[in-house]
Amino acid sequence: QLQFVESGGGLVQPGGSLRLSCAASGFTLDYYSIGWFRQAPGKEHEGVSCISSSDGSRYYSDSVKGRFTISRDNAKNTVYLQMNSLKPEDTATYHCAARSGSCSGPFGSWGQGILVTVSS
Repeated sequence: QLQFVESGGGLVQPGGSLRLSCAASGFTLDYYSIGWFRQAPGKEHEGVSCISSSDGSRYYSDSVKGRFTISRDNAKNTVYLQMNSLKPEDTATYHCAARSGSCSGPFGSWGQGILVTVSS
């Protein structure tokens, strides 16, 4: 199974910023589409963002569009999620995930998750 090392979560006040990192372990991220997902207590699992391996297209959910940016650093074998203007409703456990091909379809490999808490 593909494995990830996730980092960058923590506690931040509303309006602040965090950058989540998803580093590949034992495989090359460049060959996969990488998505970020989140789930908060009482809420459904939500797709946040994805960067495609096929054409480099980037996708964002309506709730984070304009505030979050997904990027890829092939030299570091890492995908980042820059989160700006954070809101309390962004509080969730965030997971990165990988799939072959485009961002469309199910993701088969998942990180174990990292907690982001946005609170005063």
